[in-house]
Amino acid sequence: MSTDLESPLTGIIAEENVVIDFGEHEGKSVFEIQVTQPIYYKFLLQEKEKGNFYIRRSKDKIFRLYIHDTPIN
Repeated sequence: MSTDLESPLTGIIAEENVVIDFGEHEGKSVFEIQVTQPIYYKFLLQEKEKGNFYIRRSKDKIFRLYIHDTPIN
């Protein structure tokens, strides 16, 4: 059951409550990325579609977004 309030990236968790926990955008919220870096936001959507993506709630009760490392051949 989808509503207008759901994010295509984070689902029912509000984008401003999910923090990126890797790379050059570490510490920024997904909402901030959507507004300021739309190309990177599209990359995150593609990674979600591939299943190469997860959100975890840490001990400090912050939702953190991770991308699985891909093996280098």
